[in-house]
Amino acid sequence: MSELEVAATSEKLKDVFAFVNSELKERTDNQTMMRQIKLCVEEIFLNISSYAYHPGTGNAKIILRLEGDPVPIRVSITFIDKGRPFNPLSEGNPDTESDLDERQVGGLGIFLVKNSADDIYYEYKNDQNMLTFVKEFW
Repeated sequence: MSELEVAATSEKLKDVFAFVNSELKERTDNQTMMRQIKLCVEEIFLNISSYAYHPGTGNAKIILRLEGDPVPIRVSITFIDKGRPFNPLSEGNPDTESDLDERQVGGLGIFLVKNSADDIYYEYKNDQNMLTFVKEFW
């Protein structure tokens, strides 16, 4: 298990990517899986940086767990913030069938995460939002 705590600002996304890449680079060279994990990390972290503390600021903790030796590899990444309680999984899926100009703004990022992850769950505990996604690969 590895942890990183950073200011929840979009400028810190590069640090979050570096952390995830450093943890995974020796375990896999599966670029498709890395892109899926990176997409999930980006969407979740940018949601925290954009909405959790708005209009203020705060921190985000990222906890990465790896299981499997050598394969399958199970990657579990948990994002923790102390912002306003919000369960993004409780929101309905966005309308992806209508024309673009008829669709409501928002919700597509978490929809992509739900469809990229093998499992995803949310918990509000000890005054903290905790969102975890899991990805397994061979």
